[in-house]
Amino acid sequence: MNAIDALGRLLRPAGGGVHLVSTGKAEQLALQRRLYGAADDAIVRARWREELARAAGARAVLLGIPSDAGGGFQRGANLGPSAIRARLLEEDPGWPARARAAGLVDLGDVFVVPQLLEDEMLSDAQRAATARALYPDLEPAERAAWPVSPLSIAERALSLVLAANPAARVFALGGDHSAAWPVVKALASVRAGIGIVQVDAHTDLLPERLGIRTCFATWSYHANDLLGRGGRLVQVGTRASGHDRAHWESTLGVRQFWAEEVRADPAAALEAIVAHVRATGVSAVYFSNDIDGTDASFADATGTPEPGGLAPEFVSALVARLGREVGLAGGDVMEVAPYVARSAGGGPRTVALAARYLRETVDAALG
Repeated sequence: MNAIDALGRLLRPAGGGVHLVSTGKAEQLALQRRLYGAADDAIVRARWREELARAAGARAVLLGIPSDAGGGFQRGANLGPSAIRARLLEEDPGWPARARAAGLVDLGDVFVVPQLLEDEMLSDAQRAATARALYPDLEPAERAAWPVSPLSIAERALSLVLAANPAARVFALGGDHSAAWPVVKALASVRAGIGIVQVDAHTDLLPERLGIRTCFATWSYHANDLLGRGGRLVQVGTRASGHDRAHWESTLGVRQFWAEEVRADPAAALEAIVAHVRATGVSAVYFSNDIDGTDASFADATGTPEPGGLAPEFVSALVARLGREVGLAGGDVMEVAPYVARSAGGGPRTVALAARYLRETVDAALG
């Protein structure tokens, strides 16, 4: 089976990663038709397959990972990717064509079984049962080798793309923040010496949470180890932590810029962050942007909003500087939960900011 056929089994057209049968199905199909400029679902799939065929020569790829099974408080980030894509179309109906012209290929969405997270957490019986549901046309011996959980599917799909096109930048839409983990793993397997700049209110630096190795609270711990520590993981906007900065920096070798420090002198913080990243000698950075790194007054439609966070202008300036002076291997926008806003208009306001962040990250990487 060639890579395009494999991607066609692993993924779904953009907007189609959440399994719907009745409620919400009409809206999902309408979004897909708008995204692909298609009059019916057969044309949607045909144009999506054309996009997959372009991935081997793309400058960058985009993948939706609409999974919030790795979250720990309020859920709802599974609807983030569709909401962000819909907002992009609302603001700029020509967004798909402009992205394509810039060399960005939208791979679509991971198809999510919402009760699953990563294959290593599953029994053999559960893996086999889910594989039968996802890949019914494959023989049992063949389907046993296919991933069934959203993080495992994302890693396999991106690994297929990067095997053919290792220079491609990778952008992702989550989903809870565990969705960044398969992206970083796939990139690190083909790009030596990358770093991560993580905008986040939280550290996500637990080795495990309630016995779970991979979730929203642990992915950064494992990514930090994957990178070899040494300050290659830089966390910006931290303010909700059970330990102080000295603990994390001394025990795990991360570098943190807490929100209080950034807010006190944004210009100086920006210079310090960029200087540190450059001093590590990384070849490029992955910009992982948890929407809760931004102050809750701007973005409260997320599972764990926090006051005292970063201003959007600072986040925008940071990704632009990193793109110009270091280079981006890719980036994401995570934890956008459109329907759990705490204020009037909080959902649309948060989604609009997330769409802006995605555009700015893509521009910083490809501009």
